[in-house]
Amino acid sequence: MTMPTHIVVVFVVVLMIAAFAHGHDQDGEVQFGYKGDLGPDKWGNLNNAFQDCSNGKLQSPVNIVKKDAFLNNKLGSLKREYNKANATLVNNGVNIGIQWQCETGNLKVDGKNYTLKESIWHTPSEHTFDGEGYVAELQHFHYSEDGKIAVVACLYKKGKSDAFYTELKDSLAELSKETCAADEQAQILFGVVKPKYLMKSSSKYYRYVGSLTLPPCTENITWIILGKVRELSDEQIEALKAPLGEDYKSNARPTQPLNARKLNIYERD
Repeated sequence: MTMPTHIVVVFVVVLMIAAFAHGHDQDGEVQFGYKGDLGPDKWGNLNNAFQDCSNGKLQSPVNIVKKDAFLNNKLGSLKREYNKANATLVNNGVNIGIQWQCETGNLKVDGKNYTLKESIWHTPSEHTFDGEGYVAELQHFHYSEDGKIAVVACLYKKGKSDAFYTELKDSLAELSKETCAADEQAQILFGVVKPKYLMKSSSKYYRYVGSLTLPPCTENITWIILGKVRELSDEQIEALKAPLGEDYKSNARPTQPLNARKLNIYERD
């Protein structure tokens, strides 16, 4: 039986993200990293599948220059319908993430539904505002039936404790004790979470067309960067880094040229 094209596309994209997010090939050999000969400026030469990392013109992350953003209130507030869902914490060796189980709900972009599948932390942040970086960034990956990807990102600065991350503390500590082979993931069942809590404010956001921020750096990804920067305490920041090896505790790709892309901003009156 022939699989519909849109299902094939989604399947391939998910597999690529799962495989390359480990930073290893199928034999467990390291394929990319964040330092030295495996660092971001070398990604495009490490594997033929990574060429977009060097040659692409729609790469992410970017520096968001606020005064240059094009006000476009036709975008409207974010249309999200999320349900409480079981969440599994995952350490794939390169980053810490959440895999959402069952039907977590949808994000609607330009009339198209995207289903939330996974959320990934980067420390420090990958996107910047007016050249200023932050201590962390949480990226929520949504997939449409025809293989498109939309990511909602929230940046964090150092400050007060966040209640959700206080609840996450014990699970992160447990995840730190888990070990995994190069081609495996350490996983801890966290429990039931409402995803919208992690993406609270949508009264202001930036939007542009970019790429995955890790190999293979696939382009034509819709990026939505929430304008409100949230806070994490020093202890919570360290807890997010703790499960990772030393070479991956700092796992942010540097900002890439915006080139001719338009950066839109929506801001509710």
